[in-house]
Amino acid sequence: MIRIIATAESLSQAKALLEAGIDTLQVGGHPFGIRLPRALGLEEIEKITETAHIQGKKVNVAVNGLFHNEQIEQLPDYLTRLAAIHVDAITVGDPGAILTLEESGLPLPYIYDAGPLVTSARQIAFWIEHGAVGAVAARELTLAELKKIQAELNKPVEVLVYGPTCIHQSGRPLVTHYFRYAGLADRSEKDRGLYLRDPKNPDSQYPIYEDQDGTHIFSTEDLSLMASLQDLSDHGLNTWKLDGVLLHGGAFVRIAALFVAAKEALEAGTFSPTAFANRLRVLQPKSRPLGTGFYLKHPEDVK
Repeated sequence: MIRIIATAESLSQAKALLEAGIDTLQVGGHPFGIRLPRALGLEEIEKITETAHIQGKKVNVAVNGLFHNEQIEQLPDYLTRLAAIHVDAITVGDPGAILTLEESGLPLPYIYDAGPLVTSARQIAFWIEHGAVGAVAARELTLAELKKIQAELNKPVEVLVYGPTCIHQSGRPLVTHYFRYAGLADRSEKDRGLYLRDPKNPDSQYPIYEDQDGTHIFSTEDLSLMASLQDLSDHGLNTWKLDGVLLHGGAFVRIAALFVAAKEALEAGTFSPTAFANRLRVLQPKSRPLGTGFYLKHPEDVK
């Protein structure tokens, strides 16, 4: 069965995504979840979870940061609240956080998510043996590698099929430091719309912003595997992630609805990769070209 996971930035967007046919919502909040469309409080997460469960859908909460001692000390209370809210799973990659979860004895399934570190079936198998119910694949993997990984596992591997790739994250306020050094007075939040540019490519735009978790730099393209969805499904890669960290409101919901339609067409045997890819290009913001990232490259070309 194909399942589509989509990030949600608010209760209203969560409702729209569920209505569009999304199976699982991903939410989270500071300081435990990073690179999210918006940091949500526990009250918002609870309302979203109640709404999803009424419709028979699920909610995953991102606990995907790398934590310092003080954050680990705060984590048991946060996990206890998530368990009381009855969220369906958390995504987590910090071994200290996984140990904390194990010691808590809370009924919280976890999906292993250590970002770019998740690159082999053996690594995922290790965490499955330690209780993980699935894993989030590194976005730097190729399709050939993903197929091999999933073939060796009996748990689902989540694959990003739409959205930007984070190419750098730092806990430090790098943009603020630069502004101070340059004597500039400007904002560094996401809605400011700041970009880095490759001097060799004047058309390149690498989104950069700061939040409570530090500085985040994203790829100049949005990844789309729309044309490869049949191939993914044929090889058991049936957990698809849509990331709306840089695309908000109804614009993201419309793209999510298109991927739901693609899923339904694929299951009905009527999926046309070219037709759906063309429909996605119409919805895609003109400032964000679509690409396939590392996925269609040969593994030797990205090592």
